[in-house]
Amino acid sequence: MLQLVVFDLLKPSHDSPLLPSLHYFEGFDASSDAQTLYNAMKGIGSDKETILDLITSRSNAQRQEIVAAYKSLFGKDLIGDLKYELTGKFERLIVCLMRPPAYHDAKEIKDAIKGLGTNEKCLIEILVSRNNQQIHALRDAYKDAYGRDIEADIVSDTSGHFKKMLVVLLQGTRDESGVVHADLVEEDAKELYAAGEEQWGTDEATFIMILGNRSVTHLQMVFDEYEKIAEKSLEDSIKSELSGDFERLMLAVVQCIRSVPMFFAKRLYKAMKGLGTADNTLIRIMISRSEIDMLDIRECFCLLYEKSLYNMIKDDTSGEYKRTLLRLCGGDDDLAGEFFPEAAQIAYKMWEISAMSKVQLKGTVRPFVGFDASSDAKALRKAMKGFGTDEDTIISIITQRSNEQRQEVKQVFKSLMGRDLMVDLKSELSNNLRRLVLGLMMTPAEFDAKMMRKAMEGAGTDEHSLIEVLVTRSNQEIQAMCAAYQEAYKSNLEDAISSDTSGHFCRILVSLVQGAREEGPVDLERALVDAQELADACNDDSNAMETRFMSILCTRSFTHLRRVFQEFVKCTNKDIEQIIKKEFSADVKNAMFAIVRSVKNQPSYLADRLYKAMKGLGTDDRALIRIMVSRSEVDLFNIRKEFKDTHDVSVHDFIQVLICAK
Repeated sequence: MLQLVVFDLLKPSHDSPLLPSLHYFEGFDASSDAQTLYNAMKGIGSDKETILDLITSRSNAQRQEIVAAYKSLFGKDLIGDLKYELTGKFERLIVCLMRPPAYHDAKEIKDAIKGLGTNEKCLIEILVSRNNQQIHALRDAYKDAYGRDIEADIVSDTSGHFKKMLVVLLQGTRDESGVVHADLVEEDAKELYAAGEEQWGTDEATFIMILGNRSVTHLQMVFDEYEKIAEKSLEDSIKSELSGDFERLMLAVVQCIRSVPMFFAKRLYKAMKGLGTADNTLIRIMISRSEIDMLDIRECFCLLYEKSLYNMIKDDTSGEYKRTLLRLCGGDDDLAGEFFPEAAQIAYKMWEISAMSKVQLKGTVRPFVGFDASSDAKALRKAMKGFGTDEDTIISIITQRSNEQRQEVKQVFKSLMGRDLMVDLKSELSNNLRRLVLGLMMTPAEFDAKMMRKAMEGAGTDEHSLIEVLVTRSNQEIQAMCAAYQEAYKSNLEDAISSDTSGHFCRILVSLVQGAREEGPVDLERALVDAQELADACNDDSNAMETRFMSILCTRSFTHLRRVFQEFVKCTNKDIEQIIKKEFSADVKNAMFAIVRSVKNQPSYLADRLYKAMKGLGTDDRALIRIMVSRSEVDLFNIRKEFKDTHDVSVHDFIQVLICAK
């Protein structure tokens, strides 16, 4: 007999009350508003401030009444007048606000498939995030506006499994009952595993059938069951089993099943980060979600990134366009404020997923098959002998050997040539290539010691480098680095840190440089005590709070801290990252934040460090070299993956753009 299951309240649910930023305007008078808009556009020029204030303070249903009243009073089309009076992105935004939601979606779909090329990301975003009622309304609006069948148009413009999944979503027939059958949960999880991870090749039809039809609550439980079977998330399996637009579509489906607000937070960030703004995406999301879940999206945005959605829009846009978007956003966020229920549940779940994830770390450099140290030493000597230097040969050899093999080449080079390879490389190469190659030729401990020395020598201190190295190295690596520092510079690394930094920041670094962080599994009882300790510390003065946070964050194992941070959400209804950003400042904040980011996902933290090293004017070459060298045999493959997932561009392509720019 089938057993009905009540969905776990701790999981983010689409049944939770969603929080819009734009509401029905009390005291609404369509005729009065129509007159106000007419006056704002009468004569030479237009009163843009009045237009944006009025339109962004009315619900979509009220705007439709204003359109009808405008035509009755003045015999004119309001949208036509707005198009004539306004210009640029502001005009596009205001006009889109005046369309009914289904017609706005229909216009976006039409624009995505017309002309040469297809905007697959737009198709994915709309079709994975709308409920059955919205999908049916979209189909009707498309037919009414363009006299065509939306399914036929999409089928003619797409292909393969991507097309098949879009057609499934276009039916608007997902189970929305909220009822879950326990035995079917396990069956679906096993079928997904058998369709991908368990066999050679992938049975895409199974993914389409299950992910395209089952209810949200059911699939959330399937995802949990899948992680138990596969020991990895469904997202990771999709990334390894699928590719191209179909992969992106199925990832978007899973993300929306987990949390629609989280999905849109990520889409908004990608629309604004880097050079340029994807204004069509920004406009589409801000309009379509303003009356549904914009405040939830804002909360999720704060969870994921280092600034509020409001401030990112403020920094990335301008003029009336910016003011209109900010009105739709609904205001800035108090970073230390309590979560809305949906966001708190998501934060708890994110830490749970982080604790469960078993990610296999992979470098990009492996031991060279057929390695011959003597042959390499001779080839390097030849590349540096005579007039000019064969840099290509040097790069080819050194970047295709493991560090252990490079150390062997160094020894053989001295035995065969009676010369110091490091000295020769230093004299033959120049600038950043010299720094990069010499870094690769050092042992990891020697390289880390040098990076610490460079961060503290001279007039200023590179605090970010100190934090990055000490937070991301294991106890063994830190101890080896300290020994290498003593050997190279005849001084104690702890003493150097103490003399170059001060206050709580110094104490944090000194604690980390001991290389004495606890190791081992989580202690649940102790994790609950630690979470409460951190929660209680939030009521202390700043000095006491920093001390109590340091005593836990700098000493507990990463595995243990994941559970501590998860329970902290339950204790406080706040996220540890938000508390750190709000309550701490300067270097202490940066150090604490780096620890939390590394605990959650260290490759993601380092991917973010890479991005910051290359974005904007100029490149932080030292940070770029430090990360590429130190992680090449550890987790650079994972860092690359996180970089691509977050920024929609590969590390390779990003570096290539920098080279071309120079």
